[in-house]
Amino acid sequence: MSRTAMNPAKAALTKTLRREAGRWLKTAREAAGLTQAELAEKTGLRYYTFVSQVENGLGRVPIEAQAIWAESLGLDPGQFARTLLRYYEPELHRLLFDGAADEADPALAGRAAQA
Repeated sequence: MSRTAMNPAKAALTKTLRREAGRWLKTAREAAGLTQAELAEKTGLRYYTFVSQVENGLGRVPIEAQAIWAESLGLDPGQFARTLLRYYEPELHRLLFDGAADEADPALAGRAAQA
């Protein structure tokens, strides 16, 4: 089964979201007081340039490495993964979590019931 080409608008959105994820990760790294090299060492990466690529939106944190990245940054692994999912897979994030926000806010739940 062949994959169809991504439409240009979706490709642009993906690129933008990856850059935003990178900025978020850079902010988290700096808040943790780590250099890219230190984060690479803590997460078991051979080269710090991978951290640079992720922070510049050219790569993404692999799913199997998200827990160690979160712990290295002093963040909750579940929240870390949820945040990255919002950037990397926004439609899946919407499907999984948008209803959860409604449950937490009775006013939103009421509006959803009226729709």
